[in-house]
Amino acid sequence: MKRSLLFICIGLLAVTTASAQNPPAKSGPNNNAVNSAGQNNSNAPVAGRNSFTEGQAKSKIEEAGFGSVTALKKDDNGVWRGKASKGGSATAVSVDFQGNVNTAK
Repeated sequence: MKRSLLFICIGLLAVTTASAQNPPAKSGPNNNAVNSAGQNNSNAPVAGRNSFTEGQAKSKIEEAGFGSVTALKKDDNGVWRGKASKGGSATAVSVDFQGNVNTAK
């Protein structure tokens, strides 16, 4: 009796440990099949609480290949918006709380 109870407890411990190692899949824009550095996970700015400073937002835009970043302001959705140039043409750009850099379409 004690031996069978011991095996049941060991079995339950093994099952709970194995299930704790497989977190559920995330839904939403941050659930890419393959993640790589510098890749947007959304084609539009994602609204959310943004902790980037203006300098960090400017750096993210510059890392995406833009220059002459000006007029950065954080909007009510937590998205940094401004103007920048790439390839000789100026365009509106944005950086969301996930670090996605997008241009206005």
